[in-house]
Amino acid sequence: MGMIFDSCIWVGLAANHVDRQAVIAAAGQASVFTSVISLGELSFGVQSCLDPTERAMRAAYLRQVESRPTLGVSKHTAAAFGVLAAAVKQAGRSPRPRYNDLWIAAQAIEHGYALLTLNTNDFVGLPGLRLATLSPKAQA
Repeated sequence: MGMIFDSCIWVGLAANHVDRQAVIAAAGQASVFTSVISLGELSFGVQSCLDPTERAMRAAYLRQVESRPTLGVSKHTAAAFGVLAAAVKQAGRSPRPRYNDLWIAAQAIEHGYALLTLNTNDFVGLPGLRLATLSPKAQA
């Protein structure tokens, strides 16, 4: 069994806004993966940072996350993304602000993995997605 960490988990861990032990407990025995989408979001955080010290810290953290097993995007991911984006639109919401979340969710569905996130509202009602969450007290 595997688990994908949403970008917010990686960011929360880096900023010490998420309890590391709660994340470890939520993952349990599952193999943990990161999405290339999350790597892109973290890279954006590095590149857009103007403070040199903070930028160096973000870059070092990105290198740590990059060392984790990573899931790429395939034609199967694209097919799952299409289903999810259509479901969001049919629910009366715009899929555009959620594209990165939908790609990560599509990867989780493609591989049969759970998605660990802090933002459950971004993923509610997505067909075929199995969510894992942290307790509210795990968020500092």
